[in-house]
Amino acid sequence: HVQLVESGGGSVQAGGSLRLSCKVSGSTSIHYCMGWFRQAPGKEREGVASLDNYGSTYYANSVQGRLTISEDNAKNSLFLQMDGLKPDGTAAYYCAAGLGGDWTDAAAWKYWGQGTQVTVS
Repeated sequence: HVQLVESGGGSVQAGGSLRLSCKVSGSTSIHYCMGWFRQAPGKEREGVASLDNYGSTYYANSVQGRLTISEDNAKNSLFLQMDGLKPDGTAAYYCAAGLGGDWTDAAAWKYWGQGTQVTVS
């Protein structure tokens, strides 16, 4: 079993930056694929970025060039650096862990964190 805890959300002005963190604990002997999703009120959960077992990164077309996903295996942590934030980035952000599949499909992920709120004004 894997536990995920997000942190780093908050309020930021348009054009600003935030760095979200996800602490991973539990079955750390397994190399999971990791991802970030976001969900705004009244909308479906949307894939933002993912990192596979080989270190390849994937991004939603709407956020490429402004977001960077990374990990620090020694610290069991996943990060999402967000730059040039826009109001449409306002959402609850969730980290996820899984063993592969279509990363854009929320149903393909096995473990989820509780979410951290990002508000861009």
